[in-house]
Amino acid sequence: MGKGAETRDRILDQAVRIASREGLEGLTIGTLSAELGLSKSGLFAHFGSKEELQCQVLQAAADRFQEKVIRPAITAPRGEPRIRALFDRWLDWANRADMPGGCLLIAAAVELDDRPGPQRDHLVQAHRGRVAALAKACRIAIEAGHFRTDLDPEQFAFDFYSITLGYHDHNRLLRDPRSKERARSAFERLIASCRA
Repeated sequence: MGKGAETRDRILDQAVRIASREGLEGLTIGTLSAELGLSKSGLFAHFGSKEELQCQVLQAAADRFQEKVIRPAITAPRGEPRIRALFDRWLDWANRADMPGGCLLIAAAVELDDRPGPQRDHLVQAHRGRVAALAKACRIAIEAGHFRTDLDPEQFAFDFYSITLGYHDHNRLLRDPRSKERARSAFERLIASCRA
């Protein structure tokens, strides 16, 4: 990896931290420049605009999600064990040290849901990819004979994702000490309702 790519990665690492804490609107070339000790013109040369910086940060967060949650989980055995691995890694994702404000993708969804533009488009694409991965995992569990054949994979993905959103809210906003226990209980009920 060249020096320019290393610098860009370092910038994106810090930008993800800031956006996790402050939101995408709180992420500016100026705040990033101050935190990294780099010139604004140097940062501008890497991204060109605040909009492009925000898109790159969303892409970095989505890539990390793939790397830390999806890819390791799909090494688990097909079917229910893989779905359990996805769930466990998804809960861990919400508490990563490199995202001190919680999941940037969830925070950005709230921030961008009614604001058209390339940032929202970028986030929608990443979200659809995550939901499609859940539906695919459900289809595989059906094929493996772990889940009922009449199960709707898209509904399963919705229910699974809803549990992770509830966990994030109760854990981050409400500081509920039982949030993980509650999420696991909801997940077990979902799995039990899906079994063949």
